[in-house]
Amino acid sequence: MPSFPEFASSPLLWAAAFFAVCGIVVTATGLAALIKARPLPFALRTLAGLLLLALGALGGAVAVGVQGYRALVHEEVAAQITVQPAGPQRFKATFRLADGRALAFELAGDEIYVDAHILKWKPIANVLGLHTAYELDRVAGRYHRIEQERAATRTIHPLGADRPVDLFSLRRRNLFLSPLLDAEYGSATFVPVTRPARFELRVSGTGLLVREMPASPDAR
Repeated sequence: MPSFPEFASSPLLWAAAFFAVCGIVVTATGLAALIKARPLPFALRTLAGLLLLALGALGGAVAVGVQGYRALVHEEVAAQITVQPAGPQRFKATFRLADGRALAFELAGDEIYVDAHILKWKPIANVLGLHTAYELDRVAGRYHRIEQERAATRTIHPLGADRPVDLFSLRRRNLFLSPLLDAEYGSATFVPVTRPARFELRVSGTGLLVREMPASPDAR
């Protein structure tokens, strides 16, 4: 996750601050016009000030919402996964994420399933330093048979961190953000778990993929 100095130097955060300051100044001039009994300048300046304040608030929300997402400029490793069968259709999965976090889960099923959130910013947002970014969303156990998917024990766990502004959900609920970005689920990926193994989870602009890693010398 980006450090505070990196967050504070974000061009989007500075742009949000600029709009907010301009909004405060313009709104103040509108109030001054009201004191002088000039209703038309008051109305125009107040509306303009509120619009600038809204743009500032939106920019600030986006700046906060993208924290935790990782920039995606090419195919890269999102996590290393170690799986260990623990019984019939049961297995343990340990994730070593790109940000250094280690997470462990107990899952039910024949396969391990992972999906992700991907934010694809439009060219107008690229000017502010915003580019395609991703965040792993969830891991689950997956059964081969559809009947078991419907009736057997389901195990699903979150991989993403909690955030004060959920930009992914915000975009999917509000069409007014569509000129800025698209919010997509990355193409989910899954692999069978039949034996102890280590996998490399990779993410690219087209989605997720899993590659098995060579066994470590200690495991031989």
